Amino acid sequence: MSQDYTVIRNRLQKNLKKLKSYLSKGGIEAYRLYNKDIPEYPYLIDLYGEHAVIYEQGKKLSDEEDTLREKHQAHIEQAITEILSIPAERQHFKIRERQKGNDQYRPLDPKSQEFFPVNEPPLKFLVNLERYLDTGLFLDMRPLRQNLFLNSKGKKILNLFCYTGSLSVAAAAGGGIVTSVDMSRTYLDWAYENFLLNKIDPKPHLFWQADVLKDLIARKESGEKFDTIILDPPSFSNSKRMEEDLDIERDHPLLVRDCMQLLSPGGMLIFSTNKKKFELHSIIASTYAVKEISHWTIPQDFHHTEIHRAFQIQRKD
Repeated sequence: MSQDYTVIRNRLQKNLKKLKSYLSKGGIEAYRLYNKDIPEYPYLIDLYGEHAVIYEQGKKLSDEEDTLREKHQAHIEQAITEILSIPAERQHFKIRERQKGNDQYRPLDPKSQEFFPVNEPPLKFLVNLERYLDTGLFLDMRPLRQNLFLNSKGKKILNLFCYTGSLSVAAAAGGGIVTSVDMSRTYLDWAYENFLLNKIDPKPHLFWQADVLKDLIARKESGEKFDTIILDPPSFSNSKRMEEDLDIERDHPLLVRDCMQLLSPGGMLIFSTNKKKFELHSIIASTYAVKEISHWTIPQDFHHTEIHRAFQIQRKD
């Protein structure tokens, strides 16, 4: 047994021990076990029930370093098998790269139909670990899903850039009426299936395929209002389905402004971004009542990371 293998195995064991109480208490099946803890192993390791997803992240290994990659993967594979009893065929290795245009919607494996549910009590969500780079469930949004489940009763909710609808499911399960908006019909269909999985009647809710930037303008013109708006856009998108590209650092003041105009009196915008080193524009803090909520929206398995920043934004009047 090599020293390198012992180091990565011991770290996985240590992390699992730290999380054991948190995971068992919440009945959580999908979580992050490892987050580039050891510089020599620049990987993210996420668990989904009886499966593991391992992302190569950080400084990308060159083709000349294939031998190093193979050694890393062999060590990780052996450690996960030994500690978690997850065999190699249920370990999914991927390389994270910045996606451009419609690449974010293009399947890595178009033939993969292996959707299965994972528990996040009281909810469940469908994931697919091979079809796309992402799995269909953003694990770092877990506390926000729980918050929406507890605080959405009787509210009208708009979820923009809804992806596969996990936040929509949480809000609807908590008694809200939800409009979910995304450019991708694939993701909206996935969201619809997540509603059915949780035995939520989808009829009172809307699943709307649209360019969010144009949709906001149309909703402002219609005078429609919402009690809660969820805004969790990609950091960057130049999808051909959008008339203009989106850069969240540049465009978030306009997005926030447009969302605020759709809020009912006393309503709240929940704005979140995974943009690295993101800074909220000063004009937002001076115009609205802003409270950063990142400290409680980042779950224990992402502790000591800056996986996202999140804000509650309301009118001052």
